[in-house]
Amino acid sequence: MKPLSNLISQIPASLTLAVNDRAKALQAAGKDVIALAGGDPDFKTPEHIIEAAFTAMHEQRATNYPAPMIGIVPALEAIAAKMARDNDVQIADPRHQIIITPGGKWALYLALSAVTNPGDEVLILEPYWVSYPAMVKLTGGTAVPISLDPDDNFRITAEQLRAHLMPRTKAIMVNTPCNPSGRVLTAAEIEAICQVAIEADLYVISDEIYEKLVFDGRQHLSLAAQPGMAERTLTINGLSKAYAMTGWRLGWLVANPDIIKTATRLNSQAVSCAATFTMHACVAALNGPQEAISQMRDAYQARRDFMVPALNAIKGIACNNIEGTFYLMVRFPGSRKNSLELAEALLEHALIAGTPGIAFGQSGEGHVRFSIATAMSDLERAVERLAKAAPLIM
Repeated sequence: MKPLSNLISQIPASLTLAVNDRAKALQAAGKDVIALAGGDPDFKTPEHIIEAAFTAMHEQRATNYPAPMIGIVPALEAIAAKMARDNDVQIADPRHQIIITPGGKWALYLALSAVTNPGDEVLILEPYWVSYPAMVKLTGGTAVPISLDPDDNFRITAEQLRAHLMPRTKAIMVNTPCNPSGRVLTAAEIEAICQVAIEADLYVISDEIYEKLVFDGRQHLSLAAQPGMAERTLTINGLSKAYAMTGWRLGWLVANPDIIKTATRLNSQAVSCAATFTMHACVAALNGPQEAISQMRDAYQARRDFMVPALNAIKGIACNNIEGTFYLMVRFPGSRKNSLELAEALLEHALIAGTPGIAFGQSGEGHVRFSIATAMSDLERAVERLAKAAPLIM
């Protein structure tokens, strides 16, 4: 038979999903594996959101294609109101500045596709979410990683960004709060990104899917709200993480009308639209009570407050405090193993599934990412196992 796609064959499989699948397979085989590799909240979707979707389906308001296809008007308006309320981003025309997508991942791909031409370079900050380089490659661009220093808590400076600028640099991808580092960008870091983006006339693709999961009273700052950034910023968000709705697959892209028009062309040919019933759920999520989101955030913060000191108390293990998300980048300073070997040793000797740090770029090497989006009882057991198995893991 004739060969399959060379481009797709060059795209690596997601290590996050691969580790998660292996953990589930071991669990199915009867092994007591503690799965800390994935990013799926262990909370339930708030009931009023589920009821809104069911009601819309029962009333036959959510069983046909949406009108317009980019999203039903109440959902577009709810997103616009949320952007104004939470992000200080004003959207004058929701029908031409927002597109609702089947998941935030597709919104990211649409954003990259809308601004990238073959040969364009896209700056990505290490450690990065595993899918960023693959998405850039699939859109014909070249991902240019910027390795941030773990000893400096992965801090971003304008000098680092300028050092990687080239004539074909087109955009920079930013994720705050950051998966996997747990960093929430400071006002100084946001200013540095904006300064370089304006100087070099770059688009900024701002992944803000974890914006509600910010700890210790910190403030999430949106790139699009900064002076001079509204037209050049593509904001990606969704319901998966903050509202415990990963399986609903509902995200959105906010950008200037020309970008949305371009993204809509690809969307219409590739996926048509997001599921209509999820759009009704979106209205309920964004316009309804928000107490559950605060409760989930506080639970993640409590888990962080337990895990970070507990891990640092184990000889040979180190973990920086995190400012948001539900991920920890755990280091093993005395080990000679690389992150793939560390993850394998964790699974073998402690029955703990974590994601190798190399999945997130060279800055992640020497780390294993743990997700704390699981029950406190599992985290307590994980710490006990690590304390016993640490000498074997090294």
